[in-house]
Amino acid sequence: MTAFQGTVLVTGASSGIGEATARAFAAAGARLILSARRVDRLQTLATEFAERHGTETHIVKLDVRDAGVVTRKLEDLPPEWAAIDVLVNNAGLSRGLDRIHEGSIADWDEMIDTNVKGLLYVTRAVVPGMVERGKGHVINIGSIAGHEVYPGGAVYCATKHAVRAITQGLRIDLLGTGVRVTSIDPGMVETEFSIVRFHGDRERAARVYEGMQPLTAEDIADAIVYAATRPAHVNVDEVMVMATAQAGATRVHRRSTGE
Repeated sequence: MTAFQGTVLVTGASSGIGEATARAFAAAGARLILSARRVDRLQTLATEFAERHGTETHIVKLDVRDAGVVTRKLEDLPPEWAAIDVLVNNAGLSRGLDRIHEGSIADWDEMIDTNVKGLLYVTRAVVPGMVERGKGHVINIGSIAGHEVYPGGAVYCATKHAVRAITQGLRIDLLGTGVRVTSIDPGMVETEFSIVRFHGDRERAARVYEGMQPLTAEDIADAIVYAATRPAHVNVDEVMVMATAQAGATRVHRRSTGE
């Protein structure tokens, strides 16, 4: 494991890729600011990290959709936590697989408010400090959905296309400041993602991964830590990570019975 000395803020750290990322940075020696809505999960992680690695952790209860709360809580961090070295914009979700003319407006709002506006709110609160210090790293969690559009995924794909555009634009805006910007774009990762997408229908969620070996959250966390631990003159712009059994958003090899 590559060592990392610095302060890392992970949004959506209570499960999935966010939790795995927190674990990976804790093992690397980072100080962690963990944010999510489910504070009980964050507190459990903080206790575990302290016992296992001696990790210093600061917990922030945060719904990234609330601009006022994001601004207040992140701009008013205790002084010893204010200098964030790495921001991992992980909070995000998908809802449903409906065609646009049959879709749920509430689902659309939740995806857009979380995946796009939430990412912007957190970035706006954190990046000025990085620019002032002349260093820092923003790592946005994108998706293969930011490169391709698939049936029933128009709005979710639109949010991830937006993340890709925001990441590219941020990199341009920060040119010359010393602040790095990276996008990590996973394919199929088995986490709570599909359970959330299908509103808690675990049986339907499990069918998404039938007959193939998807990525794990740890696979993506590994890519995130890799990008964060390159020398200061190296910026990993974009990494797409997919399972060996996947060759595109809808191109997946599934084993038949007995294969």
